[in-house]
Amino acid sequence: MALLIEIIEFVIYSLVIVYISKKILVKLLRKLAEILDLSPKAVGNIAGAATSMPELLTVFFSSIQGLLSTSIYNILSSNIINFVQYIYSVIKNKNQKVFQNRALKIEIGMVIFTILIPVFLTMFKIEENLSIVPIFILLFILFYYIKGNAYKVYKISELSEKEIAKIKEEKRWIKNRKKAIVTAFELLGVGVILFVLGNLLGNTLETLSKTFNIPQFLIGIILGFITSIPELITFIESQRHHSNNSNDVQGVIEATSNLFASNTLNLFIIESIGIIIYYIIF
Repeated sequence: MALLIEIIEFVIYSLVIVYISKKILVKLLRKLAEILDLSPKAVGNIAGAATSMPELLTVFFSSIQGLLSTSIYNILSSNIINFVQYIYSVIKNKNQKVFQNRALKIEIGMVIFTILIPVFLTMFKIEENLSIVPIFILLFILFYYIKGNAYKVYKISELSEKEIAKIKEEKRWIKNRKKAIVTAFELLGVGVILFVLGNLLGNTLETLSKTFNIPQFLIGIILGFITSIPELITFIESQRHHSNNSNDVQGVIEATSNLFASNTLNLFIIESIGIIIYYIIF
């Protein structure tokens, strides 16, 4: 009976974190991005950071409880599922033709590496090595450098003529600075709520692993499935949003940037945070 209660708590906390991230956090970030007149690529990067919040919370609190192995399997399964969901969203919106651009191909190629790297680490059982952290940071910087240059070299067009004209106008965020400040405070409040829920989830994870001996890899894989739900929503919605404006390229750029930001943050930054916390405490 006690095990059933802990499993129910695990599911409830996880789903509430995902629900808040999907219904509130992502929408607030998109609202802020629109106030600041950001490009599709920038919006995708922000959405990727937002949809990585559940992974950050689960990895953070797993590491605090000494469950570092859970985090690497969480990241691995999450990155795989993100990639599968991304491909599904592109096919669903019939945007495959956009993949002819080499910049997007390079970006997707690096996303595949965010899946292969944790597979390599788990195969050789070096996922808990502290020396991985500086390598991850360097790779994160390198990946974004390559991405930025790819967009410049292959001249991928992000903006329609209407949007280019809009950018030349007076920056709308100056007029809407009050809205931006209010939205920022709303984001802060959501972050506090997610932090509290993450702490509760971490306690449940510790009980499941240490009291009921549920393998950490299994917990991590399940977490990966749960925490990848927001990405699926944003992949599909970004393409639908721009499809309504008759510009499929922008939608795919936004979705691809979302995928790239989410997977690179998950592996290189969030997993590094988990490793550092684990070594500080244990």
